[in-house]
Amino acid sequence: MKRAHQVILFAMPALLWACGTSKQAVSSGNKQPDATMAATDVSATKGNRGAGSTLAFVQKVSDNRVYAQNIVANMTFTIDYGEKNISAPGSLRMRKDKMIRLQLFIPLIGTEVGRIDFTPDYVLVVDRLHKQYVKGGYSQLDFLRDNGLDFYSLQSLFWNQLLLPGTKKIGESDLQKFTANLDGTGQNVPVTLKYNQLNFSWLADRTTALINQAKVAYASKANGKSALTWNYSDFKPVGAKKFPARQVFSFTTTKAAKVQTVTVTLDMDDPKTTEGWDSETTLSSKYKQMDAKQILDKLLSM
Repeated sequence: MKRAHQVILFAMPALLWACGTSKQAVSSGNKQPDATMAATDVSATKGNRGAGSTLAFVQKVSDNRVYAQNIVANMTFTIDYGEKNISAPGSLRMRKDKMIRLQLFIPLIGTEVGRIDFTPDYVLVVDRLHKQYVKGGYSQLDFLRDNGLDFYSLQSLFWNQLLLPGTKKIGESDLQKFTANLDGTGQNVPVTLKYNQLNFSWLADRTTALINQAKVAYASKANGKSALTWNYSDFKPVGAKKFPARQVFSFTTTKAAKVQTVTVTLDMDDPKTTEGWDSETTLSSKYKQMDAKQILDKLLSM
């Protein structure tokens, strides 16, 4: 039980911090990107192989996206923050354009100790042990609003797909905004996108075009430098496509001249396309709503 206590008090808000404090890492869900600005920001250099080859490779990367509407998997959740390392059994449940849910359980017993729900309209963090929760729209929670977290961009990272800030779905015409450097000889091909002060980069396998890594970098005089790095491996079949059963994402920031890093590892069992699960979380009146900023302040002071 002590281990479960540590997991819910530390791991869940730390995950929020890792996903949410990337300053402007993604745009507000209600704000559509300026197509002219985006097109201007993207480098026009397509490499010696020609724009046609570049676009064809980006198309191949985009076509690797999983078609299934649901992805469900049991997993081992591990989080590293400073000298702290915590692991717990859990599950990942995702429903396209509706839900990303992470649940943590007490080892052996299997009782849920906490969950975090990302939806297009709100974020919900539930602490089952202490009957507490945090819920709010993306514009209501400071650490989400100020850092521009958008559900659809976060979904793209979890689903191993390319993303374009403020866009629910990347269309065929959007693919020309990405640049693939095919001139190297390494197994991974860099695919890049520059958007405002953000630099996006993906490393895609030269042969399969599967994304092995995604990275978002941001630099600000006021908030320092920050980078979100998401690594993918152990690809397994999900329908007709492949999905990375191991995902490791790290967020590093130099805000206030102090380097802070949070690393989360999701080691999943065989992902499935199970549909029979409820995407709504209902809480009884026994649960007390808490302030997100207070929870994060406690975390950052640990």
